[in-house]
Amino acid sequence: MTSLISATASVHGRNGQACLPVNTSEGGATIPVSFDGQNLSVGHAENDSAIDGSGIDHGITQAPYERRFSPYEFNGGTTLAISGPDYAVVAADTRLSSGYAILSRDVSKLHKLTEKCVLGSAGCKTDVDQLRSVLDIKMKMYAHNHHKPMVTPSVAQMLGNTLYMKRFFPYYSFNVLAGIDSEGKGAVYSYDAIGSFERTPFSASGSGQAFLIPLMDNVISHKNRLDEKRDLPAEEVVEIVKDAFLTAGERDIYTGDAVEIMIITKDGIRTETFQLKAD
Repeated sequence: MTSLISATASVHGRNGQACLPVNTSEGGATIPVSFDGQNLSVGHAENDSAIDGSGIDHGITQAPYERRFSPYEFNGGTTLAISGPDYAVVAADTRLSSGYAILSRDVSKLHKLTEKCVLGSAGCKTDVDQLRSVLDIKMKMYAHNHHKPMVTPSVAQMLGNTLYMKRFFPYYSFNVLAGIDSEGKGAVYSYDAIGSFERTPFSASGSGQAFLIPLMDNVISHKNRLDEKRDLPAEEVVEIVKDAFLTAGERDIYTGDAVEIMIITKDGIRTETFQLKAD
């Protein structure tokens, strides 16, 4: 705040009226003052001389402000896929967020591509929807041309190619692919943003990925354990998935409401839902 001496001198130089400058992060506000020759006084609200905030711009009209546009928005969500001897389990939560706002509590992040293959995607909802549309078109073209559905390893390659085609402006979509291969074994594929992929025992993506992978390393991949590794039945894996999403939901605000679980076998796809915290 300007000292009384300098303020008095400033007022003297302006015929008895001036404004004290107040520095703010949004611009310059002013306080009206008056000087009657002996006393320096500050204006009050009742005589309409209150603190004048008209100098504050709020980023609208006066001072130049930097503007940025991003075509991407992270809408949160977590996906998880686990392969077994003759099955694959893929799951995702149903919360759709934007910043600290929950936009919906019932949005599926799983998309069935064939009767033996499911795509799980987290990230920007609009990019996920566009990617699904492109994949559906390619799947229909293949089915019309070859009179049969695409097998899971071929779907994995097609997804990788589709993501790579957009490498200069990538889909903001974090994907896992789960299904049954031509030998009847469970298959899970993990992807980066531009289509590089590999077949893995499990994969996770999205905002809760960091919470799920260490748990899956121990329970599914059996790392750093001395007991004998065994093949887990699908029912036990489903319970592990539920516990994993409960854990992620406690630590990640973008994961919650419910987890949608799809169990893929040679007989088809079975779906179940498990409720999570809604806060």
